[in-house]
Amino acid sequence: MIEIKNVTKLFDGKPAISDISMQFREGQTNLIIGRSGSGKTVLLKCILGLHEVDQGEILYDGRSFTRMKVKERKEVRRELGMVFQGGALFDSLTVEENVRFPLDMFTTMTTKEKASRVGFCLDHVNLSGANHLYPSEISGGMQKRVAIARAIALNPRYLFCDEPNSGLDPETATLIDDLIQMLTREFNMTTIINTHDMNSVIQIGESILFIHNGEKCWEGTRHNILHSENQILEDFIFANKLYAQMKKEKNKEA
Repeated sequence: MIEIKNVTKLFDGKPAISDISMQFREGQTNLIIGRSGSGKTVLLKCILGLHEVDQGEILYDGRSFTRMKVKERKEVRRELGMVFQGGALFDSLTVEENVRFPLDMFTTMTTKEKASRVGFCLDHVNLSGANHLYPSEISGGMQKRVAIARAIALNPRYLFCDEPNSGLDPETATLIDDLIQMLTREFNMTTIINTHDMNSVIQIGESILFIHNGEKCWEGTRHNILHSENQILEDFIFANKLYAQMKKEKNKEA
C-alpha cells in the first residue's frame, strides 16, 4: 500500500497541489483523474520522488519515503515499475532488449536467467515470439504491452502508469486496461494509474482520486462515480459526449 498524508507542493510560492491525502491499496487499480493542469501529474511525480513535497508525507507500506535518505530511496525505487506515456521504448533495441534493459541495469542475473525472465514477462503480455522485432515493426498497442513487460521485469511491488492508453483506439485501450488489472491482481502490486480516460475509469477504477485545481475533490470507485452528486466531478465526467448521453438517461430515470 502507498499512503499520502496532507501532501502539498508549491511552485514559486503557489500550491500546485494542496493538502491531499489518500490510500492506494495493493491488488487494486488505483486511478488519479482530473482535467489537464489539475495537478494529477504533479502528485504522481511527488509520489515517485521526482518532486520533493513542501508539506505532508508519503509512505510505501509504512516506510516514510519523504524522510528517507538518498540511499534508502534507491532501494525503494528498485521495487517500482513504470509505464510511461507513449511507452518510451528504445527505438534502437529489440523488444527483447527493451524488456531486458532493467535487468541489465539493476541485477546480477546470468544471461540465461535474464532470457528466462524476459520470456516470462513477454508471455504475460501475450507477446511471445516478438523478441527480435523492433518498436517500429509493431503496433502502438503492442508497444504499450512491451512497456508493461519492461515495467514488471524486476517483479515490482508498486506499478505506476502515466496515461497508458494515450494514442490508442478504444478497443486496444480496453485490452491494455484489462492487462494492467490482471497483472495487478496476479502479482498483488500497488498500481497507480494517472489518466483522464473515462472508459478506463468505468472499466477498472477500483479506487479513484479526483483532483480539481490542485485539491482532492472526491474519492470513490467506478461503482459510485456516476452517482457521486459532486457537481464538479459530474461536469468532468459528462464533458464526454457518450457520458453526457448517460447523464440525460440518468435524469430521465430520476
